[in-house]
Amino acid sequence: MPLRATAATHPKSNKSNTTPVNTVHPHPPPLQIDLSNLSTFKAATSLRIIIIGGGIAGLAAAIGLTLTGHSVTIFEAVSSIKEVGAGIQIAPNASRILERFGVLDEVLRDGIALERNSLRRWEDDGEIGWVGLMPGVGKKYNAPLLVVHRADLQRILLHRAQSLGVKIHTSSPISTIAQDFSPSIRLSTGEWVSGDLVIAADGIKSFVRSQIAKKMGVKDETVSTGDAAYRVVIEEERMRSDPKIRELLKSNTGVRWMGPGGHIMAYPLRSHKLYNMVLIHPIRPHQIDTESWTSPGTKAEMLKTYSGWNSTVKQLLSYVPDDGEVMEWTLNSHAPLKSWHEGRFVLIGDACHPMLPYVAQGAANAIEDAAVLTIVLGMIQSAEKIEDALKVYEVIRKERGEAIQASARDTQKILHLKDGREQEERDRRIRESTVAARGGEKKGNPDLWADLRWQEFMWGVDVMKEAAERGGELICSSSSSSSAGSVSGSHIRVQAT
Repeated sequence: MPLRATAATHPKSNKSNTTPVNTVHPHPPPLQIDLSNLSTFKAATSLRIIIIGGGIAGLAAAIGLTLTGHSVTIFEAVSSIKEVGAGIQIAPNASRILERFGVLDEVLRDGIALERNSLRRWEDDGEIGWVGLMPGVGKKYNAPLLVVHRADLQRILLHRAQSLGVKIHTSSPISTIAQDFSPSIRLSTGEWVSGDLVIAADGIKSFVRSQIAKKMGVKDETVSTGDAAYRVVIEEERMRSDPKIRELLKSNTGVRWMGPGGHIMAYPLRSHKLYNMVLIHPIRPHQIDTESWTSPGTKAEMLKTYSGWNSTVKQLLSYVPDDGEVMEWTLNSHAPLKSWHEGRFVLIGDACHPMLPYVAQGAANAIEDAAVLTIVLGMIQSAEKIEDALKVYEVIRKERGEAIQASARDTQKILHLKDGREQEERDRRIRESTVAARGGEKKGNPDLWADLRWQEFMWGVDVMKEAAERGGELICSSSSSSSAGSVSGSHIRVQAT
């Protein structure tokens, strides 16, 4: 799908964009950034970059940075890079970046473009409202919205990184980092490895995050949201004799059931051969002090949790194999850090803005981090300017990322209302929003993921375009002194089509 950066496509940004002015200047020549062909944009200076973590954030960063001429090495703690879990949403703000990174076509082959999302009552399965998705969203934002199995996305990113020559070392956990935050890490083997920059993509339990917080005099603590979640994937074969349930599997519709204290998000995966369900519910006492993405649950416990929900939900859960994998994880949040970087270390993805799943933006914002670093690190003329580039990365990403974090927490409250006056008012507003959207009007939806205005903020902002247009100017303004070789905002030409 072609990418066209227009004012209508990108109605809102966390910072107002600066229009590039191509003035006459003998040197340096204008920096050409063709976002539709990123391989033509080569970094002004090639850096040796270490990435800690081979998840979605780390692999995306490795792809973008290698495409633009840097030498990238990933150190991953596990013995093989493979993603557990189930479905994941690729919103337009991520898919436009994946196209520029050369992987969207493959993601499109493995993913499903949902046409609508149905918002339903927990007790009787009654539809309260719905949200139109593809192809309308794709046309509006010039980038598609997809759902894909997380393992498929991980595989696609891994293969792309390997094909570009990214060096990946598995079974390589780090034990410490340089105390002065110079770009050096120590592996568990005792070996020290150094580069020009270290990118910490080490997830919600980030060791580097804890060290940066300590440096800032802040205790990095996790706070329970009060929620936990099951995630299950049901195979087509198990529901073959159930026409009603197979209709859900074969449709291009996502379903969000909202109930007291929790909600369920469900949609098909892998050419409609799998049905993905994420079931969010109140935590139990023994889970209060835990934080795990891969804790095993049980079918019996899950059925008990949803015993009062509608027959469709219970029927779906009955198809989970009695001895099958039922994964459960607790949902925790972290207070925002004062800064996402220290010295030559920088945080991306869940390491700096761990996202709750209520607006489905965790992976998308990690990919945005990778994209912005790709642009700003490509603009600097020497390794001495790295910290200036990291300041620009933070200016472009931090406020936006933390706003989306906060919207997830707000959405949690709205989705989990107990039956009563507040719930009735929420449902009334959802109905009104649905009717208004049919007529082309924008009326606020309390479910922010479904709210047209909030969608424009989440999905419509092109962070790569913003970084390209504003990055050089910001790098110069953040430097203590400028040199004739520095890149400035007046010497950048951006082409996004």
